[in-house]
Amino acid sequence: MKRRKYIYLLTLIGIVAGFVLLSLFVYYFPESPLDIEFSEEVQEHRNPFMDALMRLVSWFGYMPWSAAIAVATAIIFFILRYKKEGLFILLTLLSGLVSSGLKLLINRPRPTDDLVEILEKAKHQSFPSGHVIFYVTFFGMLFLIMRHHHNFYKPVRWIVMSICIFLIFVVPLSRVYLGAHWFTDVTAGFIAGLFCLALLGYFYLVKKAPAMASGQQP
Repeated sequence: MKRRKYIYLLTLIGIVAGFVLLSLFVYYFPESPLDIEFSEEVQEHRNPFMDALMRLVSWFGYMPWSAAIAVATAIIFFILRYKKEGLFILLTLLSGLVSSGLKLLINRPRPTDDLVEILEKAKHQSFPSGHVIFYVTFFGMLFLIMRHHHNFYKPVRWIVMSICIFLIFVVPLSRVYLGAHWFTDVTAGFIAGLFCLALLGYFYLVKKAPAMASGQQP
């Protein structure tokens, strides 16, 4: 147990260090060749189907829909008498505060139309991506619950987990594709989201009820 906690602590330190290094990079290179080239590569394959798909993937991350989805999911868990799961789903909304705070602190401008194609005009600061932070935290937490809760009907668990994985890994591409973010923005969002998920996941799994572990409904 002590060894696991030590590994967990080192992982958190590594996540924080990675975010700090990336923040310093974008501070000194706000329009890096890496970001511009990545955006050009992603947007090179534009077509009407991809435009619609990338907009759909990003839809879940806009307010008020992101909050509504989280609250609705929590209500479902509460109705099914999974109060702990509902609470942790609601706690994923705190990732929005993390996102807003980091954006204000770093204050990086959005990509401009002289450098990339802007398919979707976004507001506020660019770094890190709030969409990615929310997706990794919320859908990551939902995946974790489905993964460790064997009470739910197995096909439902697998469908939910598959959707979560798809959205978590496609949303970074969608944000770059739509011209709303740079590559370093979505990378930082992924790192920050992992940090939020690691904290929530730790307390959820460590305090997990014995009934859950044995596959019985609390």
